[in-house]
Amino acid sequence: MTARSLCPLPLRLLAAALLALVALGAQAEPPSDADVNRLLAASRAQTMLDSMLPQLEQMQRQQFEQLSAERQLTPAQQAQLQKIQARTQQTFAQALSWSQMRPLYVDLYKRTFSREDVIAMAEFYESPAGQSLLDKTPLLMRNVMGAVQQKIAPLMTDLQKDLNAILAESATAPAKP
Repeated sequence: MTARSLCPLPLRLLAAALLALVALGAQAEPPSDADVNRLLAASRAQTMLDSMLPQLEQMQRQQFEQLSAERQLTPAQQAQLQKIQARTQQTFAQALSWSQMRPLYVDLYKRTFSREDVIAMAEFYESPAGQSLLDKTPLLMRNVMGAVQQKIAPLMTDLQKDLNAILAESATAPAKP
């Protein structure tokens, strides 16, 4: 008996198909910088990054406001906190600027996608359907967030009731010796 006769035909076909897929994946051509830059332009990556910065700044402001509300700060401490906040905001803006982030995007896209993938995505985003998706995504995200908030609101109300019940129990329970 040969080794070939021990392995049934379906298993040999499956093994051959898997080897072919591995060989195809290994031969995938990586995208060039120009390919990735085309995709980044078509997908409006810079605009999306730029629109994230005000949201991050708002989150940072809220954190600093919460920090100062939790403590009684002297005017000198308040001034220091404002300086730290301004410096942090400036650091974020610089670190997340397009000039700093574009090389990172290019590298990550090149390591993640094949040239074929990048070209196909660029062609999609350059198409009317891709442009429509980009135009409507902010509205979609607002609608999703609104729907999520509506879905969570009753859950939060129930959670608050449970917390209030626990707090009421612990307030009326006798202290254990």
